[in-house]
Amino acid sequence: MSSLTELLNGLAAAATPVNLAFAFLGVLLGTAIGVLPGIGPAMTVALLLPITFSLEPTSAFIMFAGIYYGGMYGGSTTSILLNTPGESASIITALEGNRMAKAGRGAAALATAALGSFVAGTIATFLLALVAPPVVDWAVSLGPADYFALAVLAFCTVSTLLGPSPLRGLLTLGLGLFLGLVGTDVLTGQQRYTFNIGQLSDGIDVVVVAVALFAVGEALYVGSRLRHGPVQVMQIGGTWFSRSDFRRSVFPWLRGTAIGFPMGTLPAGGAELPTFLSYALERRLSKRGEFGKGAIEGVAGPEAANNAAAAGVLVPLLTLGLPTSATAAILLAAFQSYGIQPGPLLLTTESSLVWTLIASLLIGNLMLLVLNLPLVKIWVKLLRIPRPYLYAGILMFASLGSYAVNADPFDLLLLLAFGLLGFAMRRYGWPVAPAVVGLILGPVAETNLRRALAIGEGNVGVLFASAFSKIALVLALLAVAVPPLLRLHRRRRTAGISEGES
Repeated sequence: MSSLTELLNGLAAAATPVNLAFAFLGVLLGTAIGVLPGIGPAMTVALLLPITFSLEPTSAFIMFAGIYYGGMYGGSTTSILLNTPGESASIITALEGNRMAKAGRGAAALATAALGSFVAGTIATFLLALVAPPVVDWAVSLGPADYFALAVLAFCTVSTLLGPSPLRGLLTLGLGLFLGLVGTDVLTGQQRYTFNIGQLSDGIDVVVVAVALFAVGEALYVGSRLRHGPVQVMQIGGTWFSRSDFRRSVFPWLRGTAIGFPMGTLPAGGAELPTFLSYALERRLSKRGEFGKGAIEGVAGPEAANNAAAAGVLVPLLTLGLPTSATAAILLAAFQSYGIQPGPLLLTTESSLVWTLIASLLIGNLMLLVLNLPLVKIWVKLLRIPRPYLYAGILMFASLGSYAVNADPFDLLLLLAFGLLGFAMRRYGWPVAPAVVGLILGPVAETNLRRALAIGEGNVGVLFASAFSKIALVLALLAVAVPPLLRLHRRRRTAGISEGES
């Protein structure tokens, strides 16, 4: 059956009243969360994971996808009106969007962000439907050594790109890999690193760790730093969206989509890098000299790249089981909590769920457009929620949700311990995402490593036998080595310029 036929079947399933309600709830929550600085989609999905176990999987993932897309939309609102990105991928939007708002063109900036997100998200969803089946056909041919190499590539790229320091990222990854080893070894039946604590014999629950690091740690960190007073919000003024604005935005939307989708599919591509690339491209192509003063192209392109990358992230997640962003890591944990393992067989074993999920992105995009354009003033009012109430509520829901996973008070102790660890990591600039990725993918990498070595009768050379494993491991090595070399080159260049000026 063709991808288009499958997508139409998924659209019919997603259009049922129940799934439409969950899609609406997801985009509503996602937009609200995206507007609030410091609370992103990863944190929201992690927070809701424990309390959605009673839902049917399709409905739960439709809601999670709505939160994911909605967070991308909502982040642009605070970027433009407050110069405070609600999501890391919206940082670039603030450069030109806030200047447009200061110049009295906030309405046009918000309109081009919303329309660009809709256009890019829709195109990228169709691309996702077309790309996913061929990737699955290719992935089926991979062996254990190839999957181990792929996991190593994901480890290295996530650790080096999702954080300010590659070394810190790798050390955080090591913590996650260690946590993944805790429990009973599936092959030997022996307990590892349980310290004679019975509750650890089944391993550390991914949901508890994800909620602790993303929700509790982030809430403690942001709540400790933000002011308690009301937020001063810039007024939305100016012409809503003229024909001239539309003409100037169309091609940046398309170029942003072309950059964002393929970048999102790459290991650790995420949505941050394509927004920077889109902004740099639009600035290079601009002939008006408005960049730095409020160029609408500087809002249209990055916002399109942002949402196209969000769809691109789902390609490796659904077809290979590899998360390339923090939110994707939490979504992978959500799949596993339902006993579903994303990978090459997912389109066969859970075909209805996958295509309904992809189709729901089209519906969610339309809902987001309707919610964002006329109701933006309502979303801005969320910024006036007293911070103590907001973060106390987050901590309460995190505690209740984590306890509900196994109904074991020991999970609350783990939540507290990992929550304080997450707070310390955020406080001192250690990335959180690599730890969760290591915890989730560590057992997968270990299993494939042991299988490959068993096939090769202990010969390590089997890990480098295929062309794909060689390419993946070389790319992993480059991911670790290139960032420090680039920084060293920049330092020498800066020092050379300084000496030349003196």
